[in-house]
Amino acid sequence: MKAALLAGTFLVMNAAAADTDTAAGAINHLGLDLHRRLAKPGENLCLSPYSIQSALAMTFAGADGATRDEMEKVLHFPKGDAIHASFAALNHGLADVAKKTTELAAQAKKYGGPGEPIALNIANRLFGQSGYEFREPFLSLLKEQYDAPMDLLDFRESPEPSRKHINDWVEEQTRKRIRDLIPSGIIKEGTRLVLVNAVYLKAPWATEFQKEATTSEPFHVRGEDAKPVPTMRREAKFGFAQHKGYRAVSIPYIGHDVHFLVIVPDDVNGLADVEKGLTAETLAELAKMEHRLVNLHLPKFHIEPPSVELGDALMALGMKTAFDEPRRSANFDRMAPRKPDDYLYISKVIHKTFLDIDEKGTEAAAATAVVMFSAGSAMQRAEPVELKVDRPFLFAIQHVPSGACLFLGRVNDPGAK
Repeated sequence: MKAALLAGTFLVMNAAAADTDTAAGAINHLGLDLHRRLAKPGENLCLSPYSIQSALAMTFAGADGATRDEMEKVLHFPKGDAIHASFAALNHGLADVAKKTTELAAQAKKYGGPGEPIALNIANRLFGQSGYEFREPFLSLLKEQYDAPMDLLDFRESPEPSRKHINDWVEEQTRKRIRDLIPSGIIKEGTRLVLVNAVYLKAPWATEFQKEATTSEPFHVRGEDAKPVPTMRREAKFGFAQHKGYRAVSIPYIGHDVHFLVIVPDDVNGLADVEKGLTAETLAELAKMEHRLVNLHLPKFHIEPPSVELGDALMALGMKTAFDEPRRSANFDRMAPRKPDDYLYISKVIHKTFLDIDEKGTEAAAATAVVMFSAGSAMQRAEPVELKVDRPFLFAIQHVPSGACLFLGRVNDPGAK
């Protein structure tokens, strides 16, 4: 958005006319930054860069001064307010994905294809202290660009019931896949605002894997000795690319506007090297891979980690004053008046995900809470490339038109949760 939040006015751009590249680039950049900081040797990881950035972009709308400058840099946002219109455009494009697939699913069902469309729910919400002096331009911006209304709660008198109210809302928005997002003890009497993004995705493959083709195949768990895991198999035209050190394949969901991207290192122990070299620009390129015939072997897996706190990682990336480090440095004056004895700062950034991959498709969910305290074209048939995903690998669920990663992670052990 071009206009600044000044004198209580701002310009609301047409979301459909705005570009999605700005938001998508920021999502992928921060996703990789956090992935590298949070990935632990031998463990699975799943993040939703889209959910994290959505919650932080809403928070950024209230930042000012040095806090705004730091957030701009760490979140890979451009100068000004253009990021908000870009997020609105991306959200509009994602909403169109579900609408488009409703008719496609009806047609596919006639010919034995997947009979369900993509279910995609994106929800933003503010939960604020009743009676607190939030700035109207900030609230209006988030309502217009993020469809994020305000729910008024009483954190001062009822912190635990307020926490339950927020968690119940998240659970409802994610079809019960994200439970207890905010752990006990996080919401306190000093909480003034919680900014939340929730996303739920259930997407059938464009062509399902046949269950009878799923067999037990070896997988090099943590890059070590192979052990048998349930592995799906299908030969078809997929997006495919060979890069230095890895091969990549994309499996489309119905409608082809969202796909599942798999990045398989050439070396059984090559995951860490691929992670180091991967860039946001490469992720954008991999959203547009050419198609070729691939004999794909893909393990089924399920990831459901506990809530993770992102504050330390964000501060390590340089976003310190937002967390009031050093003390009295936080500046969210665009969110609420900054007074010497009463100003807002980020207390916690909490994130939780769910991901399940099987023969029918993918079910995924994520939620992020920012807690504010006061003080392809057709090709001729060729011999298929065989790609056995039999070693630790990276994955992403991408919105193909923008390249934005809705989910990003790694699998070291398909059998672990």
